Amino acid sequence: MTVGPRRHGTIVCMFFNLPTLLTWARIVAIPLVVGVFYLDLQAGTQNTVATALFVIVALTDWADGYLARKLKQTSSFGAFLDPVADKFLVCAALLVLVHLNRLHALVALVIIGREIAISALREWMAQIGASRSVAVHMLGKVKTVVQMVAIPFLLFDGTLFTVIDTHAWGTVLIGLSAVLTVWSMVYYLQKALPEIRAKAR
Repeated sequence: MTVGPRRHGTIVCMFFNLPTLLTWARIVAIPLVVGVFYLDLQAGTQNTVATALFVIVALTDWADGYLARKLKQTSSFGAFLDPVADKFLVCAALLVLVHLNRLHALVALVIIGREIAISALREWMAQIGASRSVAVHMLGKVKTVVQMVAIPFLLFDGTLFTVIDTHAWGTVLIGLSAVLTVWSMVYYLQKALPEIRAKAR
């Protein structure tokens, strides 16, 4: 099938507009956040650089959504890629923290397992035309905010502004994030249960 110039231009715009490029940049930057800890740098420098990279990359999540709406460049591909980039970033950071003994493997397993389970649930619900049942809820948004504060605190692993013990606060926040993770998963499963029962008949 031949793709006409207008159709080709639409496809290129969908994959490579500014918001989507920021999302791609978030994915490309993930190895940098991980790779910092394999460079021949002092531990404190590694922590600072990794934290700065994570924060900058995480902020692009807000920026690409804002620009997509502002420039009217929202697309189905962007809606797919954005949460994928977020999950890659979070999972990579959690694995690094487990490797550095700053996070218990069980907490990481709960968070990563939930992301896999809810992603699979949303895919299935979309296939049966019931994706609204598992649309993003405020509980999930709060979980994400807590998580995105906890991770850089644990990456920094030091004292911030001479008073904030980021390891202690990060540990508390990531624990809270794990609780919110389970809570939100139960919420989404409850919302999906009527549809699941209906399709099982």
